[in-house]
Formats: sequence, C-alpha cells, structure tokens
Amino acid sequence: MILTIAPTGGMADKSVTPHLPTQPEEIAEDVYRCWEAGASVVAVHARRPDDGATCDPDIYRRINDLIRERCDIVVNNSTGGGISGDMVSTLPDGRQEIAFEERIKGTLAGAEMCTFDPHIQCMHRDDLELLLDTSWSRCIQLAEAMKERGIKPEWEVMSLSDLNWVNELIALGYDEPPHYINIVLGTHKLMSGATPYTPRNLQRFVEDLPENSLFCVSGVGPAQLPSSVHSLILGGQARVGLEDNIYYARGRLATNVELVERMVRILTELNLEPATPAEAREMLGLRQPVAS
Repeated sequence: MILTIAPTGGMADKSVTPHLPTQPEEIAEDVYRCWEAGASVVAVHARRPDDGATCDPDIYRRINDLIRERCDIVVNNSTGGGISGDMVSTLPDGRQEIAFEERIKGTLAGAEMCTFDPHIQCMHRDDLELLLDTSWSRCIQLAEAMKERGIKPEWEVMSLSDLNWVNELIALGYDEPPHYINIVLGTHKLMSGATPYTPRNLQRFVEDLPENSLFCVSGVGPAQLPSSVHSLILGGQARVGLEDNIYYARGRLATNVELVERMVRILTELNLEPATPAEAREMLGLRQPVAS
C-alpha cells in the first residue's frame, strides 16, 4: 500500500504546533525520517522564509532537490497553495482568492506528481474568506501544464460532483491509467461543498471512482486515523501528516514521523506492507518529469 506523508500544508503554522516543518532543510529532513519509517510519497507544500505560503518554483525546487539528495521518495508538489503569503490576491470586487496564477507555478519545479483540485469553493477561517477557483478553463490550463511536463495528476476530490470533471479531463486525454484519486474528507467546516468523513460517505466515493483508479484518503483532523484505516480495508492507500492533522491523540500534538510509524504498525496488523518508492512508482505508472 502507498503511504503518503503530507508534512506541512498551506494553512497551519508554528504557532499551532512547533513540530511543523516549514523551511526547505527542515522539510527535507522530516521527509527523510518519514521515508525511513515507511512513507513512499511526499505531498510537498512550500513556504517563504517568513513561513508564508508560496508556490515559488525556486523554493519548491530547493525543497525537491534536498529531499532527493536524501532519499528516493516520490515527490508530489501542491498546486493548491495556501491561505497566506504569495497565495492571496484581491479580486476587483474586493473579494480575496487563492491566486491561480501562483498555484500553477507548482508545476514548474520538476515534481513527478502535482495535486489537481477540480472545483470551485469558498473557504473560510476565522475572519478570512477565500475563493478557490479552478473553473473549467483553469482546469484545462492546469492539465495542459502537467501534461506538457510529464507530471502525473493527483486528483483531489472533496465532493462526489468533483468526480464529474475528473472524468471529463481523463476522457480528454489529460491522464493515463492508473488514475490516482485523493479523496479529501473532513474539511466541511472550512470549505463549501466539502464532505465529512463517515463510512457511508467514503463508500459512495469508492463506488463512483473512474475506471482503472487507485485511491487514497486524506482525512482532516480527527477523521485522519479512522478514514485512513477504512481506506486500507477498502483496498485504498493512506495519507497522514501535519498538513491534515496536528494531533496524535486528543490534546497531544503529533510529529510527522510518529504518524507514519503508527500507520505502518496498522498496515502490519492488517497483513499489509508499505510500498517502497520504486513499487509506488510502478503502481502509479510514473514517468520521469520534464525539467522546466
């Protein structure tokens, strides 16, 4: 089974957990330790020197290079960005958006995979309200950028309706099987149209997946552990990390390494084993990306 580590994300900062790696050296070192523990894919978010979110290809490239100096884990760069730093722009009507022109820069740093969010959502956190707009024309633009560079999309779906656009983009030739679908559950209190984790909800997603798909589940907050285990039981892959969940247990902050170690123990108890990066590449049908 493919075990993904999502070490940083684009939302949390060190004020909520000191264990969050944000700078290239500490991200790479954390990823290396997670690779040693059994992770085969890393979902990378980049941060500026002031810890603000960014998709700056130079920063991404630095992180990717440092990771690859240490290990052979599969590198997956985000095109979702984050809610601070370079990623926030103001629209003419005064609303704020997670800037698409910054998000697409995540494809420029030589990653093997990139995330692909085929949806339009309103995100709110405290007093911050942001539009995440991946309209159809932007989907085509992002898909073209990935195809041109030989990047495998990781389709991030938060509602069953997201699968409609995934199917359309696959039909247009923007992905080759096996298709890798990341089912994101538990962001419904932050994002419009998102889906909470329940066993029934996850089952519905799995039943509606495109043909020739592998799936992973990203459970957010307290949904991370039960949804990851449920994914494995259904034949899917698992993802853990501080991007999605900063706690190991109620009131106890986690580290990325111990979240990976716990999931490896669970895999073992289920008579499964974590894929090596080489095995994950074979399972995903990855090709070497085209350097920008």
